[in-house]
Amino acid sequence: MADIQTLSSSQKFDLVRQYLGADSERGWDNAWKVDLTPWDAGQSQPPLRDLLKSGLLQLPATGRALVPGCGKGYDAPLIASSTGLDTLSIDISPTAVQQARDYVAKLDLPSTATVHFEQRDFFSLGESEDEKFHLVYDYTFFVAIPPERRSEWGQVMRRVVRPGGYLVTLVYPIDPPVDTGPPFFVRPEHYINVLGDGWEKTLDKIPEVSLEHHKNRERLVVWRRK
Repeated sequence: MADIQTLSSSQKFDLVRQYLGADSERGWDNAWKVDLTPWDAGQSQPPLRDLLKSGLLQLPATGRALVPGCGKGYDAPLIASSTGLDTLSIDISPTAVQQARDYVAKLDLPSTATVHFEQRDFFSLGESEDEKFHLVYDYTFFVAIPPERRSEWGQVMRRVVRPGGYLVTLVYPIDPPVDTGPPFFVRPEHYINVLGDGWEKTLDKIPEVSLEHHKNRERLVVWRRK
């Protein structure tokens, strides 16, 4: 444990890739078990906080929200408390889900905020009515999946976002091209390519406030399902 924590961020990501290479199904959970989580910012993302407070968009105030690849769950209670949406956060790692539950249990959330954490596979969602959402927030999930699955990501988003619902994407990290991942090489247009028709871009901006190591490396893009 101590040895892992002395590694640099790039060294930690290299080790994560080794975990995933050794076991693609359990690699993420194995990383969480040993606290190998270089993507964990320890807080909700400032661009999301600003969006929810700004009133720039008339986001839904009733219904359900989804956070795929939620990790420790920082953004889910923010969405639930800011919008009133019943928020489901999912992760493929049972260890991450338990840590998220433990984290939220310590928060003093308003009575109107409802948050659920479940171990689920995002790519299996959308087949039933209770798997349709008024708002979906994707931060680092898109870049965590292999690029060859991005078209499948788009198909699932078309299934799970209700007509009139919103898909909030915080595109990060916008770095020079790389051949390995995660995180895999990403640009805002990569989302356009796989979402397909039936979406309206309602917001596209460089965040005014970012975490220090995110500055000049992220973009907030919001889509509305037609």
